[in-house]
Amino acid sequence: MRSMILLAAVVSLLLLVGGVGAADIGTAGMRNGTTVNIQSDGQSYPAYITTPEGDGPSPAVVLIHSFNGLEPGYRVMADRLAADGFVVIAPEWQTFEQAPQDNVTEELIRDTVAYLGTRPEVNASSIGLAGFCAGGRYTMLFLPRIEEFSAGVAWYGFPYSGGQANGTAPASQIGNITDPMLIIHGTADEASPVADIYRYATELDAAGKYFELKVYQGEPHGFMIGEDGELVETPLTESAYSEMAGFFNRTLG
Repeated sequence: MRSMILLAAVVSLLLLVGGVGAADIGTAGMRNGTTVNIQSDGQSYPAYITTPEGDGPSPAVVLIHSFNGLEPGYRVMADRLAADGFVVIAPEWQTFEQAPQDNVTEELIRDTVAYLGTRPEVNASSIGLAGFCAGGRYTMLFLPRIEEFSAGVAWYGFPYSGGQANGTAPASQIGNITDPMLIIHGTADEASPVADIYRYATELDAAGKYFELKVYQGEPHGFMIGEDGELVETPLTESAYSEMAGFFNRTLG
C-alpha cells in the first residue's frame, strides 16, 4: 500500500512538471523562457523570450531562426545568452507562411523591437540582431534598415540571395550599414558557399564598414543545430557561441 502511495506521488509530480510546457523548459543552470505574442500587421506571432537575473535594464538580442523553424536548440541558445546577461526574443516568423515576403518579416522584426521597448528589463538603446541560415540573410538585410539595432551576428547567411520570395539581396544594402557585424560561417557550407562570404567581406571592407569574420574550416551549413533540432555541443560550437556572446558584450554592453 505504501509503495502504491509513493508511486502515485511520483506520477503526480511528473504531471505537474510536464504541465510547464516546452516553451518554459531550460537547461540546467540556465534561465527558463516563456512564450509571448507579437502583434504584426493584424496577425499574432508567438515568440520565445528569456531574461537574465536581476531587474535590468539589460541589453537585448532579437534572434531569427533558420528556415527549419524555431527548433529546440534555438531556445537553449537563447537561454544561454540570457544567462550571459541578455534579454533574448525569438519570433516565429514562419507562423503563417513558410517563405514570407521580406517586407512581412521586416515588419514583424520591427514590431518585435517595439515590443522589447515595453519591457522594463530591456535597455531599448542597446539591441542586437542575430540570425541563422535564412535568419543570417535577414540579419545582413535588416541591420542596415532597422535603426534600433546596434550590432548584428549573421550565421551562415546568404549575402547575394533574394531569399525564397525573390526579395532584395543583402549585399545591395552595404552602403547603408552603420553598425558592427560579426559573420560566422563554415568552409564546407554547400548552401551558401564560403566564397560568397569572402566576396561580401571584401565589399564591406572596401566600403569602410566594420565587420568581424570567423570561419570554421570543414564545417557545413547550419552546424550549430543538429538534425534532431537540438543545439550541437562540441568544443567548436562552444567556440562559435563564445564568439557571438563576446561580440555582443563588446558592442551592446
